[in-house]
Amino acid sequence: MYHKFEKYLHNVLETPKKKKQILWGTLAAFMIAVALIPSKIVLAKMLPEKNNDTYTVYIDLPVGSSIEQTSRVSECVSAILQKETQVIDTEVFLGSGAPLDFAGLIKGSHFKNSENVAEIVVNLTKKHHRDEPSYSMVQRLRPQILQNCETQIAKTSIKFTEPPAGPPTMAAVVAEIYGEETNEIRHLSQQIKEVFGKTKGLVDVDIMQDEIIDKFEVHVNSAKITQSGLTIQQVNDILYMAFEGMNIAVKNSQNASEQIPIFLTLSPQNKKFDSRLQEAIIMKLSSLNLMNTMGMMVPITEVIDIVPVKSNPRIMHKDLREMSNVVAQTDMVSQVYPLMEARTKILEELDDEYTIHKTGLFDLELVDKKSHQHYELKWDGEMKVTLDTFVDLGGAFIAALILIFLLMVVYYKSFALSGIVLLGSFLSIIGVIVGHFIMNLFTADTFFLTATSLIGFIALIGISSRNSLLLIDFTKTLMVQKGMPKKEAIAYAAATRAKPIFLTAAAIILASTLLASDAVFGGLGVSLIFGTIAAVIASLIVVPILIDSSDLEHHFNTKLIQKMDMNKHYL
Repeated sequence: MYHKFEKYLHNVLETPKKKKQILWGTLAAFMIAVALIPSKIVLAKMLPEKNNDTYTVYIDLPVGSSIEQTSRVSECVSAILQKETQVIDTEVFLGSGAPLDFAGLIKGSHFKNSENVAEIVVNLTKKHHRDEPSYSMVQRLRPQILQNCETQIAKTSIKFTEPPAGPPTMAAVVAEIYGEETNEIRHLSQQIKEVFGKTKGLVDVDIMQDEIIDKFEVHVNSAKITQSGLTIQQVNDILYMAFEGMNIAVKNSQNASEQIPIFLTLSPQNKKFDSRLQEAIIMKLSSLNLMNTMGMMVPITEVIDIVPVKSNPRIMHKDLREMSNVVAQTDMVSQVYPLMEARTKILEELDDEYTIHKTGLFDLELVDKKSHQHYELKWDGEMKVTLDTFVDLGGAFIAALILIFLLMVVYYKSFALSGIVLLGSFLSIIGVIVGHFIMNLFTADTFFLTATSLIGFIALIGISSRNSLLLIDFTKTLMVQKGMPKKEAIAYAAATRAKPIFLTAAAIILASTLLASDAVFGGLGVSLIFGTIAAVIASLIVVPILIDSSDLEHHFNTKLIQKMDMNKHYL
């Protein structure tokens, strides 16, 4: 078999037309493979979805909602989840966040402490015992839960959060909006949220800011309190006791070593107001009476004023600049492509109100046409991690190529041979990209080109370079020591080195099959498998043709060596 390959390769090297066909075919294969990425046939993503044994449902009702309303929405979500046979149990945390996990640390779960929030932890059977991965379950249940539960209370937001496969982020796509005017930042954030809601592939859209709501404040009227014979402390105590509760006395018992406190508060039903109107609050508080110094009962409504006000929302800052976050998750797609679509819609839909300038790779600067206020939109989240990772890995790849090239220049003292080694290594990218395309055809989910895929590509550089080095060194030995003609030496060297190259490639491919089925490292395994195949073909077909096109006699000084041997013979 190796003898036939030697004859075939020698025939190719002797035929300029066949050499050109192979080189042009290699160039066409490279261009087609690279074109698969911008054409979105092969999609890029930081890391694929991870099949977890648990995920969390975040429930956010409008500010001011009661714990009963939050409980009603939570029960609706739990009822749907508990119908799933793969769900072991659900844990509901009303008015607070769930115990911190990897994702909750970044998403601020530990800051939740109000009646309008809840978190539901969903525990699943082990991933090896179920056919449906967790991320597919989330994708399937999300529309059903949103349709049945999110509509129960207006402006309710229900979001699904899974433990991340990589570094935790606030969300898949985060738009950070910076400015000077608080109200204008809120207005722009709402516009960005609407754009996200219309962007295909983005779900769980929300604004990380408090709503401004109408509320009522109880102001103590000091003059009326003095005239009524009461004290401010009495007014504060009865209000706190009615709605929060407090200890009013103690009870002694022969069965207890310490005094037993008596706790008094209104019943849950009596704490509720009939409506959100001011009259309903006055009606409820009018039933609370205080005894003054003369023993007369005074309604509390006689000494207080109920004033309607607007709530004071939290103002977020980052790097000492006022800002707001608009967040969104991706629905089984990469983060980059929905972001680019949303960015295009922002440029189109906000053009009437703002003058928009592009800054950086994706960031935008918006100038209000009326007030001339400047606002900045910066992208963050998993999308930014994806871009940073691919840029860093791309830089590492370029650095590896440069170092290999410089080492080869020092070793061979030839830019041409060093370039051949470099090109042979780079051609393995054809197999990496085509391999992801092939895997995408046979997998139910999208097989993304991930960060681990690029790690595998970088690892292939050393393998491909080694094959080319062995081929060139063996060719040099045959030409210098055996006096073989260049074409014969190249063909014989390639055929002889084919066996160890095949054995090395087989070991890499068989070992990488264990990684190919992994959710996170599948890209690494596929890159090593198909990249190795491409590297072998490049080493045994393309590299010999490139070597033949170079002046090996000059690089190896074969003429000078042959002349020196002849002089020794005459002597």
